[in-house]
Amino acid sequence: MSDVVASRRAALVVAAAGFLLLTPLHAHAQWWKRAPVDFEECADAAEKAANKTEKTAALADCNAKFAGRRKPGGGYSYYDFLQDRTFDIAGPNPTPEEQKKIDESYTSYLANQRRSNEAAQAAARQQREQQEQARQQQVALRTEVERVSVPVARVPVPVERPKVQQSVSPRPKGAPCTKGSFSCEWPRLSESLSDLKKLFTPAPSKPAKKG
Repeated sequence: MSDVVASRRAALVVAAAGFLLLTPLHAHAQWWKRAPVDFEECADAAEKAANKTEKTAALADCNAKFAGRRKPGGGYSYYDFLQDRTFDIAGPNPTPEEQKKIDESYTSYLANQRRSNEAAQAAARQQREQQEQARQQQVALRTEVERVSVPVARVPVPVERPKVQQSVSPRPKGAPCTKGSFSCEWPRLSESLSDLKKLFTPAPSKPAKKG
């Protein structure tokens, strides 16, 4: 917390110094008859400066001397531009106790800002993950639709090989015979060959009877 408060006070000092550097050094002379008690009284006196340069320098001096501003109903308020918030204070400048509360509020403000940033980053990361998941689901669905749409190749059924026909078909019994055809003459030739075979084949001799 000490580092945060130190950096915060350094920023306020730099901001106040910026107002003072806008004008020449001679403009910081005592241009009021008596010391003002708050910013508003200081600003009224600055309006009576001799020229614009002295007026600008006087207003910068008022900003550096008084941090608080009068409230319409009484009292003063202090605007902390680092956390964009206004605090009620008792006098024209915060007391040490009031300044401590302002610093503690600034520390809480930074912590809230950090948590808000982390939550925003987590939400953005979750959104990206959901979008990526949805994209992957769409790709998977499209792939499945394409796979179902492709016709399945039909396996050809093997055809039985035709049997080789016999060179000579037997003539059915009782079928008409065409004279001169092989199927008609073959039975006759077979019978003739059988008769010739019988002629040349000697008959078996009978054994002699015993007296």
